[in-house]
Formats: sequence, structure tokens, C-alpha cells
Amino acid sequence: MKLCVVGAGGIGGTIAARMAADGHEVCLVVRGAHLASIRESGLRFVDQASAADGGARKFASQTGVYRLAAEPDGRAFGAQDAVFLAVKAHQLRSVLPSIATLIGPRTLVVPAINGLPWWYFHGIGGRFEGLNLQALDPDGALAAALPVAAVIGCVVHLAGELHGPGEVHCTAGRRLILGVADRISSAPRIAALVELAHALQEAGFIVERSPDIRRDIWIKLIGNLSFNPIAALTGYRMDQICADETVLEVIRAILREGAAVAAQLDIDIGMTPDERIAIARQLGSARISMLQDLEAGRSLEIAPIVGAVMELAAHLNIEVPATRMAHALIRARARTLGLPSQ
Repeated sequence: MKLCVVGAGGIGGTIAARMAADGHEVCLVVRGAHLASIRESGLRFVDQASAADGGARKFASQTGVYRLAAEPDGRAFGAQDAVFLAVKAHQLRSVLPSIATLIGPRTLVVPAINGLPWWYFHGIGGRFEGLNLQALDPDGALAAALPVAAVIGCVVHLAGELHGPGEVHCTAGRRLILGVADRISSAPRIAALVELAHALQEAGFIVERSPDIRRDIWIKLIGNLSFNPIAALTGYRMDQICADETVLEVIRAILREGAAVAAQLDIDIGMTPDERIAIARQLGSARISMLQDLEAGRSLEIAPIVGAVMELAAHLNIEVPATRMAHALIRARARTLGLPSQ
């Protein structure tokens, strides 16, 4: 397949390296020192994920250096079979002008992002169809440039880190969940999704086809909602959070609030807080993305993860006091470090 990864950090770099290792034609849209290093020395990928990930199937290490075409602007490349959007959700608007030419009539747009995606209420049908959240897409620019009919929903259950310019480490996990976003996709698009899922699986990912990608998004989202700000506030790795019972009580409170908001959207999370915590434990000693961003002095994904849920809670008249407290504290922490605070 011919594919482009926009943003080659921990997640995007992992996708790019594994697909390139399996022989696919991969290009990158990336900027700054990361771009300069990839152009000079290639993308250095370190596969730290367990060889036993996925149970019965064993995966060979894909550690290596991958010489990939890399540009700061997608206009250097033509239309792709698939475009993975792996920048932070709140940075998507800034890359729109540079990725338009990557997307042709048959291109699959795969947002490998945290938080509630901009397309969530487009193509959903029913009473929430077209609901526009200010935390996600205040003027509709994302929905206009990246229509739901082109989108393949993606939920990422792996952890990766950027270890300096040009070097990406996958620290845990291989699982990707894919599903159509508009629920009325044509037969050709379904066939393209099947082809993409097969290619990802052959490249070493554990791929699940979801009949209800919005539910899977919420299962991931409530985890991000609870664990991400707490990790950034405490400095804890995932295993440290899961070993601290007093912190887990805060996590459980936020998980319950997130599940209550989801329930009002007709989403049944279908698990207890402790069952959701058990999923998080599978990431071992991973450093959560919001902690990585805070320590690196990058802007934090507060709006698409926490702000969007708070906005929905207000719209639905649901009280979320623990979530509001975490939101206030992480914004304050960002301000003290001089980071953008959404």
C-alpha cells in the first residue's frame, strides 16, 4: 500500500516503521529537528514491545533504521491509499493546508489520535447528529476538510515515545481497533478497510474490526480522561499509578463520570472502573503521552480529552466534579510551566 503518516512521534513513528518493514511505500509529514534527522540518518525505530504481545502469535522485532521520504508539507506527495493522522488532536487544524493533496477520492483517512475525534457526531444519526463541540472543531474546519465519509475510526492501544530527533521507541502494545465512521460506507470503502486491516496485521499489529467504533473510542477515552492528567500531575508511570491505591480512587471517580456521560450518548461502556484499570495495567511501565508532553515542554492534549467530556457533560446536565478538578489542576500545572493551556 501507499501511505502517509502525518506526525512521526511515538505512535506515528511506530506505524510508519512497521509498515515500511513489511514493504509498504511509506512517506512522512514531519517538521523541525525530527525532519532534519530523518532526512540525514533515517527513522531509527526501537521495538521494545514484548514478543508475546497478542498471546499465541509471536512477533519478530522490527528494530532498525528506515529510510523514508519525509517532508514538512504533504503537498510534496500525491494522493495516498491511506493517511494516518498521528499529530496531537489539538494540532490537526495546523496541518490541514499541508495534507489536502494527500487525500484522493479513495483515500482512507485514519486519525490515530487521543480524545474525542472531531467527526464523532457526524454520520452518527439520531438526536446528536451534527453536534459541534467547541473543544474539538469550533468553526467546523476539520469537518469540512476531513469529511466523515473519508474517515476510518481508529483506537490505538499501544505506547510509544520520541527519544530525541529521528528516534522512536514502541514501549508496549500492538493493538489497533478500526471501524467505519459514518455507518453507511459503500462496498468499495469496506473493501479498502479490509485491505488496510490485513496490511496492518501482516506488519505486526493486532487489528480488530469494530462494529461500533464509537463505543471503542469511549472505552479508550475514559482511560485517557482519568490516567493522562493524573500522570502529568504526579509524574507517575502507568505501573506506578496502578500501584497507588489512593491515586486509583481518583481514577475510579473520573472513570465513573466518563461512563455516565457516555451512557447519555447511548454508549454502554460495559465494564467496571476496575476492569478498565486492568486494561491500563497492560501498558506496564509506559509513560503516558500527557506526561511525556509535559516533561518535553510541549502543549498538552487537554481540550480533546478532558475539555470535550466536560462540554458534553454540561450539554447533558451531568455533574462531573472529579473531572472538573483534574481539568483545573492540569491547566494550572501547564500555566506554571508556560505551556499552552486549553
